[in-house]
Amino acid sequence: MANIKSSKKAIKVIAKKTDNNHELKARVKNLIKENEKAIASGDKELANTLFKDVQKYLDRAVSKGLVKKNTSDRQKSRLSNKVKNMK
Repeated sequence: MANIKSSKKAIKVIAKKTDNNHELKARVKNLIKENEKAIASGDKELANTLFKDVQKYLDRAVSKGLVKKNTSDRQKSRLSNKVKNMK
C-alpha cells in the first residue's frame, strides 16, 4: 500500500479508469456477439441497429486507445459485409 497521499489517489484513479475501460471493452464484445446472433437468426432490422451501435462503441474505444484503429476497422468491415449479405 502506498504511503504518500498522491500515490493513494493515483491508485484510486487508476482503478476507476480500469473499470471504465473494462466496461467499454466488454460492451463492444457483447454487441459484436449480439450482432452475430441477429445475423445468424436472419433478423435484418435488428442486425442493422446493432451494427450502428457496434460502430459507435468501437469508435469510442479507438478514441480512448483501448482498441487499435486497424482492428476496429477490420471488425466493422467484416460485420458490415455479413449484414449486407443477409438474405
